[in-house]
Amino acid sequence: MPTDHPIFELADRFVDETAALSPMSATYIGVDGHDHRWGDLGPEGVAAEADLLQRTRAQLDALPTARNAEERLAVRVLRDHLDPLIDDHVHGEPLRDLSHIASTVPEMRNILEVQDTSTPDGQEALAQRLEGLPDALAAWRRRLDVGMARDIMAARRQAESVAGQLRDAVADDGAFPRRIDRLRREAPHLAERLMRSLPALRRAAVDTADWLETVYLPGAPAADAVGPERYRRALHGLLGTDLDIDEAYDWAWTELRALLDRAGTVAARIVPDAGLADVLEHLRTDPGEAAPSPERFRDLMQERQTIALEALSGEHFDVPPPIRHVDVKLAPPGGALGAYYVGPSEDLTRPGSIWWSLGERTSVPLFEEVSTAYHEGFPGHHLQVGLQVMHADRLSRAHRLMIWNPGYGEGWALYTETLMDELGFLERPAYELGYLTSSLLRVLRVVIDIGLHLERDIPASAPFAAGQPWSFEVAVRALMDIGGLDEDYAISEVTRYLGWPGQAISYAIGQREILRLRDQRRQRDGDRFDLKAFHADVLGSGPVGLDHLRELVL
Repeated sequence: MPTDHPIFELADRFVDETAALSPMSATYIGVDGHDHRWGDLGPEGVAAEADLLQRTRAQLDALPTARNAEERLAVRVLRDHLDPLIDDHVHGEPLRDLSHIASTVPEMRNILEVQDTSTPDGQEALAQRLEGLPDALAAWRRRLDVGMARDIMAARRQAESVAGQLRDAVADDGAFPRRIDRLRREAPHLAERLMRSLPALRRAAVDTADWLETVYLPGAPAADAVGPERYRRALHGLLGTDLDIDEAYDWAWTELRALLDRAGTVAARIVPDAGLADVLEHLRTDPGEAAPSPERFRDLMQERQTIALEALSGEHFDVPPPIRHVDVKLAPPGGALGAYYVGPSEDLTRPGSIWWSLGERTSVPLFEEVSTAYHEGFPGHHLQVGLQVMHADRLSRAHRLMIWNPGYGEGWALYTETLMDELGFLERPAYELGYLTSSLLRVLRVVIDIGLHLERDIPASAPFAAGQPWSFEVAVRALMDIGGLDEDYAISEVTRYLGWPGQAISYAIGQREILRLRDQRRQRDGDRFDLKAFHADVLGSGPVGLDHLRELVL
């Protein structure tokens, strides 16, 4: 513990109590002893979580005054973490736990992949968790039943997505049978028991999908938009600031035009006299611009991580030895497409890892994945989360393991894409264009997310669909034509935005704030400005709200 102030004991206890109530969270953050359970996913579990949050908040208010910077940080961060979660419970948000990516069913699939089975105890824990999955799904359905009774329901599109994911997960090549097959090979002594569990698991998933489609869907709202009240609440929790939504919407359109101009210039260096859309199609379809297999793609991304770590350690970042490696892995089929990061365990025995969900692709275009590797790995999320886990001398245990602010976290990761462009790590025009399409995507997310959830019209001066109202179809087309995504990926993205209001804009808004802070720090310090020190200050705070970050860095 950094000091003997009781905030650190309270934060420790909050981690342990959360792990006991939410074993999936325990697995994600690497807290041992819970990998065999799902916890209570029913309404009683929701009530227990609300009680823990409110009880911890009351104990936080009763603490003595913080005496130094570390104690003040621990108090502020825990309070800022608890308050939005308590507010979610007040408004019944956990009772509509249906979302394309940020809800229980997608998390179940992901948790089975990241769970450690390198030891007999780990193998036994996963076997027990698989056996308990039918009961977990039944409890989760009871939670949704309570939401239905209170008219707190997810949109129809989200329920359809989760029903489809459940069916995909138990198909012959689905995530659950594939995980069972892998565990059978790792632990032959469990093979018979695992095969006995598979029929019940399949029935539970299919029955739950049927229930969603026949019972839940008829009463689910057709409208995707969450409206101004829910959207503002979501934004405040995700960003840690009260965003001027109108200003952000206008800024994003201006930024979009500037990025399109630069992307057009770079595209002309790749295929002269061709338009941006044609160049993107060339990069997506030319075998010479792709890794020939998912396995080769994984190896190339692993090489990129190694090179970046070796080149930047010491000069731009201080990287402790325990986090100088990040694993690159391929996710099983059936989930949302794209890449995501899973942090190291608390004791660092499980390294951080980047996971790519590639869908059915047998070859993988490289142009837009290089900057993604830096975003998800080093110097993006891997450096950020790895340092967070290691900062036991200054951060509370809750802050190191559990607390995440997307405006800060995704903002940092997107900032590192810009940094790697500035430092010359996007050495081919194709990779630079991939970075620009990544930036375009993040800015598009701002206008799409705000536009869809607040039912805005597209400006008459927009580079696409000028003057039209936002719709799912318009958003998908924009991501394809401007963001360079294929149709399946674009559909998955828009479905994700609609099921996770506000999260999509955290990348560009967070990056904008970090770049503004860097400019203001450079202006303040003049010739004394030290980029490495700026990075250390941003990362040294751990995840905080954007208002809090400004206070700490300037």
